[in-house]
Amino acid sequence: MPQPAYPSELLAAQRDWYATYAHLAAEPGPQTAALRRRLLQLSRQIAAHPYWRSPAGASPAARMQLKQAAWSLPR
Repeated sequence: MPQPAYPSELLAAQRDWYATYAHLAAEPGPQTAALRRRLLQLSRQIAAHPYWRSPAGASPAARMQLKQAAWSLPR
């Protein structure tokens, strides 16, 4: 199945989510609360994006494909 074209801000938010999660996992410490807040903010931004209300974003597969697309972006 071809990968849908995702809005750039949605891809960026998912990529940032991965980077923030990795940072939190690698360096727990004084920034833990701030990193967790950032993860929550990014999660809300991703989940509430208007793309998911479009026909292309209506399936659970579209969410998994977003994750795969963001994971393959350069960091």
